[in-house]
Amino acid sequence: MVSTCILPLRFRLAERTLYTHPLSLAVKSFDLCAALAGPAEGCLHETTLPPGSDGMLLRSLPVTSPPPLFERRGGRITYVAQHYLRHYIDLTMGFAAYQAAFSAKTRSTLNRKVKSFAKATGGSLDWRTYRTPDELDAFYSFAREVSVKTYQERDLGAGLPTGEAFLAEMRARAGRDAVRAFLLLAQGEPVAYLYCPVDNGVLRYEYLGYDPEWAERSPGTVLQWLALESLFAEGRFRLFDFTEGDGAHKRLFATGSAICADVYVLRDTLRLRALVYAHRACNSAGTRIAHLLERYGLKGKVKRLLRRGRG
Repeated sequence: MVSTCILPLRFRLAERTLYTHPLSLAVKSFDLCAALAGPAEGCLHETTLPPGSDGMLLRSLPVTSPPPLFERRGGRITYVAQHYLRHYIDLTMGFAAYQAAFSAKTRSTLNRKVKSFAKATGGSLDWRTYRTPDELDAFYSFAREVSVKTYQERDLGAGLPTGEAFLAEMRARAGRDAVRAFLLLAQGEPVAYLYCPVDNGVLRYEYLGYDPEWAERSPGTVLQWLALESLFAEGRFRLFDFTEGDGAHKRLFATGSAICADVYVLRDTLRLRALVYAHRACNSAGTRIAHLLERYGLKGKVKRLLRRGRG
């Protein structure tokens, strides 16, 4: 029997949550290997909805092309909350070949950012890799110092988790060599972190953040580059999975991608239809506003102002 849980359907404009509505849903998530195996649109109409639930969320469903946003069929609603490219890095290609895949201009920019950060912190880089249980405990203490400063934690609830359950999983993973974590420091103070669980030779880009005071020095980009160099040198992993959602950072570093979508398969009731229509209207308004801001060169400035105002 498929278990259900209460998940929030968030109504957002830009990065601001206007309203959250709880839904009783079963969740089926598709990992990167499933995404690379090929489309699975059949799940949209073959999935059995658990009794007493609102429906099911198919997270990162592999698709051939972006499916229709909204469809009513057979007593159920399929609603595509978002579709995106799920980016990844082929870690079997070797670091030299990976570097060669970038344009000369991009390689120069990345190297300049690394050198600039080193210069700003005294001429050398202080960054560290963590993998054992004791090392991960030290990493966690440092990384939490950074996480509390990030907009991911303040606004999205996506900071490095607190609580004994996460710590227990982290230590268990470290005990079986199934996690890699990275930290970038400046004058002994942590400024960026990256936490990557490992399953079946695939690292997941799961938790990351950087101190906004260092944003102009691109600490997230610098740490990503250093971490990838280390992972290629280690030679133990097949793929680096950037998981759900698109973004400039992911597009920059990826070597490939698969088309995926987050799809709600809901019972066709008046309440759920109204909820979906409202959510779709909110998303459309947010997209139009974002396009207008981008058109006039204001998107980045407005995002920084909103984050600063909530700091």
